[in-house]
Amino acid sequence: MDQAKKWINCDGAYRLGLTGQGVGVAILDTGIFLHRDFEDRLAAFVDMVKRRKEPYDDNGHGTHIAGIIAGAGIDSGGRYHGVAPGCSLISLKVLDHRGNGYASDVLAGLKWIRDHREEYNIRIVNISVGSFSRRGMSEESALVKGVDAAWDAGLVVVVAAGNNGPGQRTITTPGISRKVITVGCSDDYKEVDVAGNRMIDYSGRGPTNACILKPDIVAPGSNIVSCANRSGSYTRKSGTSMSTPLVSGAVALLLEKYPEMTNLDVKLRLRERAVDLGLPRNQQGWGLLDVERLVE
Repeated sequence: MDQAKKWINCDGAYRLGLTGQGVGVAILDTGIFLHRDFEDRLAAFVDMVKRRKEPYDDNGHGTHIAGIIAGAGIDSGGRYHGVAPGCSLISLKVLDHRGNGYASDVLAGLKWIRDHREEYNIRIVNISVGSFSRRGMSEESALVKGVDAAWDAGLVVVVAAGNNGPGQRTITTPGISRKVITVGCSDDYKEVDVAGNRMIDYSGRGPTNACILKPDIVAPGSNIVSCANRSGSYTRKSGTSMSTPLVSGAVALLLEKYPEMTNLDVKLRLRERAVDLGLPRNQQGWGLLDVERLVE
């Protein structure tokens, strides 16, 4: 089965010939392995952790995220391909081999993106990472200010809601930002392995400490198959980390069709075209991502 169609109803977008071509998507994560599914679409790699020049991913999380956004399905005969298999990728390694990192590296990555956005036509920033420390849960935190600066620069910033649910006020930072598009998991009712732990009902839920309703939208995140950091391989991962790139890929399709859209236009369009699941607002946001409705 075509994986992207199975996830979020991409049929209509693909019938229109949309692949995300010409749209740059920056990924702040553990790096990227040069899987064949990315073809020659890695436009830039920046290593904020070890300062290496050549692309690598010593964890695998970033490669999995990149595959959900942009994998072409070459090594799977088209079975496992991403939402926007024509977009270009800009990978910024800000997390180490354990998936941990420093806010300073994330902020440096965000600044690099702002400085190079025109060079690589970066329109979208995917952040499938977050912090749940008490010190960082304020809108005055450095991470929130960093993503807000990227949003204010005109970038579409898409951030994971985190896996600390189902209680209230469990959205991770910087997903608590009122500006960015925060993504929760639509199928966390399934018991799955999330970062080595069996979990259910894990998707972060609002409101935030500032009483902002979050997440903004939800997408599938359970047992998503995508590129592994080994040649010819794929792997399954679960969590809001996997839901987030589905939205980023969908936005790449939308911006290919409507390149004049602003980030606010994109956010309003996601709100208008989401499918109401009938769940509480602080669980489902505006509803479920549906790509065909989004781009029609």
